[in-house]
Amino acid sequence: MSRASQRTRRLTAAASLCLASLITVTACSAPGGTTSDDPEPTAGGTNAAGAPSCGEDDVVLSTYIETGFPLPKALADEFTAQYPNVTFDIREDQFAVITQNAPRVLADSPPDLMRLPQVSELATDGLLLDLDPYAEAFGWDQWPASQLTQMRVDEDGRRGNGPLYAMGLNQSMTGIFYNKDLAAQIGMTEPPATLAELDAVLQKAKDAGITPMAQFNGGATGGFAFPLQGLMASYGDPAAINDWTFQQADARIDTPENLEAAEHLDSWIKAGYFADDVNAMDYATMMSRFIDGKSLLMFNGDWESGNLDAQMAGKVGFFLVPPVEADGEVGAMSAPLTYGVSSQAKNPDCAAFFLDWIATNEEARTIGVEIGGSRPMGPADGFMPEVDETSVTAQTLAAGTTIGEDDGAMEFIANATGEIYAKSWTPNLQKLVAGEQTPEGLLTAVQADYEAQIGG
Repeated sequence: MSRASQRTRRLTAAASLCLASLITVTACSAPGGTTSDDPEPTAGGTNAAGAPSCGEDDVVLSTYIETGFPLPKALADEFTAQYPNVTFDIREDQFAVITQNAPRVLADSPPDLMRLPQVSELATDGLLLDLDPYAEAFGWDQWPASQLTQMRVDEDGRRGNGPLYAMGLNQSMTGIFYNKDLAAQIGMTEPPATLAELDAVLQKAKDAGITPMAQFNGGATGGFAFPLQGLMASYGDPAAINDWTFQQADARIDTPENLEAAEHLDSWIKAGYFADDVNAMDYATMMSRFIDGKSLLMFNGDWESGNLDAQMAGKVGFFLVPPVEADGEVGAMSAPLTYGVSSQAKNPDCAAFFLDWIATNEEARTIGVEIGGSRPMGPADGFMPEVDETSVTAQTLAAGTTIGEDDGAMEFIANATGEIYAKSWTPNLQKLVAGEQTPEGLLTAVQADYEAQIGG
């Protein structure tokens, strides 16, 4: 495509954005310009390439984020340093609160940018802005399509196809962190290659008086979904998990393979591999215990890599949940740290420009790796900062490459519907820990709740 054609394409997309902006009571204009309908300067405009920007007038981006994670604030601070006319009004809540409040917040006090717990219902209810015009204007549609698949929603609420309703700050992934000093005490010199080897490591830790796993499972969002989904990938096909999470027709979670995974998790519970108070443990307590050297392993995400490199430099390793058989393919929850733009946002152009900057600016991508601990979104040949080869961040980045090669990326099972995490996965997993639920009963109950919530 010629440069002239590219510019025409971008200007056409920008024009469509202006039409969308009229709906959200904002306007597209040259930086600092006004329209006849709005005498006040508007946030936004177009940059030299013809794509939307934040303009030159003062802009305050209202942002609703998850508390406890430094990446969004670090990106906001750097963006303001580069674009001093843009500041951020940041509201924070626990993920459980955001999960429960997302529809009401987007309807009653819509922020420009919001951490999204789930996309399907929010998109079909008209609460999120269709970002496809921005994808065309900024060139997101030239990135690897797999980066955006999980954030596309069709008219029936099924994910994987349809308009783009969200963007990621990075591509997060879960796995297992381990304390190298404690591992050395039980003779673990390298990560286990099979589930049987992992079982043996857990038993050795228990026999040595070391808590094998720190895992949060208290409150409205239980962390046992992390090890369960890792085990699901070991026993079955990650694509089948995605079909269920994306609400594809006839997809089920109560499969024989997933039952084996739930039974394996139940065997860990009954063997005493988790702390006695695991059902009362919150995320912060899990992190503090692991950092303080009170457990060998922790199921968690690469978003903690930078934090662990800072607080436990050289003392932490990372591996993916191993397969049943040696040399088998592996899978993991691997999804964008999802943010959306409200359909009623005051500054949609600037919000989209910020999302594009996160994926394409070298300093922003460096922050994403060093603080976020995971791969940035963006072009396949996008800039990547150098990383200390001995760091746990280097290990999580390498694991992400493995997931890509094995085609093992899965969306988080907690994101299948807006309520499935807090109202089904969490209470049923807590009951499993307490001996009040069986592995089969767990999957049967979640499948029934899922069908009720999607109307299927």
